[in-house]
Amino acid sequence: MVEMLLSFCLATFVLAISPGPDNIYVLTQSLAHGSKSGIATTAGLISGCIVHTVLLAFGISALITASPNLFFIIKCVGAGYLLYLAYKAYRADAGISITESDTPKKPAWQYFKIGVFMNLVNPKVMLFYIAFFPAFLWNPSGDTVLQFFILGSVFMVVSFVVFSSIALLAGTISTYLRSQKGVGFFLKWLQILVFIGIAIFIFI
Repeated sequence: MVEMLLSFCLATFVLAISPGPDNIYVLTQSLAHGSKSGIATTAGLISGCIVHTVLLAFGISALITASPNLFFIIKCVGAGYLLYLAYKAYRADAGISITESDTPKKPAWQYFKIGVFMNLVNPKVMLFYIAFFPAFLWNPSGDTVLQFFILGSVFMVVSFVVFSSIALLAGTISTYLRSQKGVGFFLKWLQILVFIGIAIFIFI
């Protein structure tokens, strides 16, 4: 059991640190709005993992992915929501204000809410759980529900530490960027491209 959990921790760390939609989103939010926004987004993303863990443990995820129509609807909702966020970013001021008094621009709970929703409407996360977690069950013939909850908890803790570290590092860089002219325009379009990119990733 201990060896399997250590292997799972290592695999989760590698996955969390590797460039992907979630950590890139945390990175861009932290660059644009500061580390507090990035950590709030991270907390939302990780909270969404609680739902995925429950669905996996009780076999509901397998039922959802087995229904092509339902799976397609979830993909459309997820991609549509991200495109809506890209549109909102586009409609914002030409340059994102990153002055000390404006970071974060929105309350932390709003970043948290977006993180939760992004995680829940991304069917790729559901598929990942189904494909990844069963390989690390140390006793497949035993209580798999308990094992999935343990693996889910480990996954959330490791991912939260990695993503929060990214948010803190990016927030530090954001502090430096406040002294640079014209960087707000760049960060605005970086966020738009990330939203559109993740939407395409989810849909395709």
